[in-house]
Amino acid sequence: MGTDRAPGAPPAGEADRAALRARYRTERDKRLRPDGNEQYVEPTGRFAHLLEDPYTPRVERPPVRREVTVAVVGGGFSGLVTGARLAQAGIDDVWLLEGGGDVGGAWYWNRYPGAMCDTAAMVYLPLLEETGHMPTMKYTFAPEILDHARRIATAFGLYRRALLSTQVTALDWDEGAARWIVRTDRGDELRARFVTMGTGPLHRPKLPGIPGLETFGGHAFHTSRWDYATTGGDPSGAAMTGLADQRVGIIGTGATAVQCIPHLGASAAELFVFQRTPSSVDVRDNHPIDPEWFAGLRPGWQQEWLTNFAVLQTGGLTEEDLVHDGWTDISKRIRDRIMADLGRSGGEFGPEEFRRAYEECDDEKMDEIRARVDAVVEDPATAAALKPWYRQLCKRPCFHDEYLQTFNRPNVHLVDTDGRGVERIDRTGVVAAGRHVDLDCLVFASGFEVGTDYARRCGYETVGRDGVTLSQRWAGGMHSLHGMHVRGFPNLFVVGPSQGANLISNITHNLTEAATTIAAVLSHALDRGAEVVEVEAEAERAWVALLETAADSLIFGDPECTPGYYNNEGGPVGRRERLNGARYPEGPPAYFAYLDRWRSSGTFGGLEFHVPAAAPT
Repeated sequence: MGTDRAPGAPPAGEADRAALRARYRTERDKRLRPDGNEQYVEPTGRFAHLLEDPYTPRVERPPVRREVTVAVVGGGFSGLVTGARLAQAGIDDVWLLEGGGDVGGAWYWNRYPGAMCDTAAMVYLPLLEETGHMPTMKYTFAPEILDHARRIATAFGLYRRALLSTQVTALDWDEGAARWIVRTDRGDELRARFVTMGTGPLHRPKLPGIPGLETFGGHAFHTSRWDYATTGGDPSGAAMTGLADQRVGIIGTGATAVQCIPHLGASAAELFVFQRTPSSVDVRDNHPIDPEWFAGLRPGWQQEWLTNFAVLQTGGLTEEDLVHDGWTDISKRIRDRIMADLGRSGGEFGPEEFRRAYEECDDEKMDEIRARVDAVVEDPATAAALKPWYRQLCKRPCFHDEYLQTFNRPNVHLVDTDGRGVERIDRTGVVAAGRHVDLDCLVFASGFEVGTDYARRCGYETVGRDGVTLSQRWAGGMHSLHGMHVRGFPNLFVVGPSQGANLISNITHNLTEAATTIAAVLSHALDRGAEVVEVEAEAERAWVALLETAADSLIFGDPECTPGYYNNEGGPVGRRERLNGARYPEGPPAYFAYLDRWRSSGTFGGLEFHVPAAAPT
């Protein structure tokens, strides 16, 4: 099978590459499951409380019933940047609806110990210049990110009309009135002229569908609803003294687990990490940001950094790497490999040249990551089990400087299942890798609903013209213009990355560009007195057709890619899946530039603005 090469070694010969590919396919095949996304279940029964808010008590209030200009559904960064851009455009009758007790979205819910951003804060935290905030670290921790979300809401007056601890239950288009009727679990009924919808995929927890899930007799919770009352400690990283005499198990070794396992290992009497697939864990090298250096940044610096990151992360050319992190590293390697090869051959760049460069650079990078495991983890058997055998982008890459080191603790035990996963759960513990592990506490690091239907993730259905639901409209895959405008759903704006840049390495860049665009469209509509804004049918068809000319993702359908939420859990990838994950063919930087030209032109090509005829005198 594949062998580890020293970091920086020349690319493997054909025989070594063939062996590595075979190893990748073997490891992938172990993890393929016919149930795909259905292997996960919604929290019900004893776990139904995981859909509730443990952080903010619900305070009863009278229902709100009124006409509003804009209803912003979702109080995470999608809703916050949209509300901010609308405020900057002078549109102040904006009502924010959020199921959590405060703004922040994923960062409101994720308060597990060690939670932090995996993308550098200088590009991840939106509106830094507008709010005058300097991140404290290159990668900031969750409490600071939540504080920044609150900072945006405060700076742009979004709390004044925020309905928090309020879950939207229905969103219906009233054709005669040209209004969206927004109903909530508080009895609210907003008649909104426009609605923006940024519910995101990272707020609704999912659980592993393991037999016996509900039979466990000890304490159990999901990482996004961390129970500090039981564990002790707090989101800032204080010791979890409640676990000092506990045998704790954690199921999952993805990005969340990589961050919280070091804290569990430091606090629990015994920690058992149940692993199906190891994460790729590169160096993080976090450090404080120098205030003097930050003060010297010129105006417009954040947009410059955002563009620089997007260009480098997608293989483009820049004079320098401003962000300098693991995301840009492999892209720079691919770019440099292509340029060197073309310089030697004088040939032309094409898809095959890119794929070859990508594979060689990815092999090199993954060899380095596996070599790092050997260098850090003392026990050879544990180190072997922690090595990822797949391409780096098959799963979300992780960056951490304490995760691998945690497995050198005598109280931390890796229970590797060789791709099979946990077999079952019973009253006293977990059965995995053919043995029973007694536990007092069980933590589920199983993530959020990503590949499920939009309405299920939102928690409500969106009903457009002629009673057609958004789920019905997208049954065969997402259809839109720019990922924002959907035919049959006038005055509705979807805020997310899909069918636009789809820059998954920095989601907030996608959101900020969408928000800027939506504010421009709504300003134009209000200035013209347009009651209805809707994408033209032909414009939507043309956009979808353009998206379908893009080359397939290197991880979609790749026989060497381990299953994960990036690739539909390794399941079949048809037109529906491709549309749901589609992006602008020329890449994120080109999309952002295109979108800027589109909104700056003032013509908003592809949209219909319906202005009511003047009433007869």
